[in-house]
Amino acid sequence: MTIHDSHPFADPDPDPVRRLRGRLGGAVTLWAAGEGALRDGLTVTSLMLAHGERPSLLALLDPDADLTGTLLDTGRAAVSLLAWEHRYLADAFAGTAPAPGGPFRLTDFEQTDWGPRPVSAPTWAGVEVEDQRQVGWSLEVTCRLAHVVVGEDDGPGGALGHRRGRYLRLGVPDDTTT
Repeated sequence: MTIHDSHPFADPDPDPVRRLRGRLGGAVTLWAAGEGALRDGLTVTSLMLAHGERPSLLALLDPDADLTGTLLDTGRAAVSLLAWEHRYLADAFAGTAPAPGGPFRLTDFEQTDWGPRPVSAPTWAGVEVEDQRQVGWSLEVTCRLAHVVVGEDDGPGGALGHRRGRYLRLGVPDDTTT
């Protein structure tokens, strides 16, 4: 066995745009649409809230993802803010972790008027699609915030964040300060 001082799978010519995107980071959300056997979900971190008279949530979605098709067909979705405890759920809906029987079996979901949401995610929104357009390799969807529930907290470990390919805790006090 040889010990290397660099990552053995590192890209020898890394994409600078992908590297920049990884450094921006963001909160991890689960977008879910449909119901019953016709429901789909996707882990999304590329999103932005636009406040105003008609508050909107803008997201960049994979145009080939099952969720994107279901969202556009139904015109609505439940968007849940995930907590630290939801790391495996986030990976399963991102397609990077196994989910025997499908990712909707990994936790309890409640069907809402906008789509399914994890019962263990206290903060969530019901959104309705208003517009879409191709941006780069993504589909930008603009959704009207039709319903918002802000829970008591983000879970014992804080909200789930993602930066540079790793999860991090958001909103947890730093234990190193006195």
